[in-house]
Amino acid sequence: MNALAEWTSAACSDLGLTEEPDRMLIADIARHASRAVSAPAAPVTAYLFGLAVGRGLPPADAARRLTALAARWRGIDWRD
Repeated sequence: MNALAEWTSAACSDLGLTEEPDRMLIADIARHASRAVSAPAAPVTAYLFGLAVGRGLPPADAARRLTALAARWRGIDWRD
């Protein structure tokens, strides 16, 4: 078991969560946000993903929407 898997398992146990999240899906979303926006966007995006899923949005839909937003973000020119 790698460090991320061990951490996730321990954190879920400590928080009383019975189902572990898809670590790779979350890491991928965070990576897209980090590259398209800025490094601090990664943890914020992961948090927002968790909020959305916790409120009932299917994980695949939340991931698709956040990944698409990050892809569009690269095209924004704030100097305009």
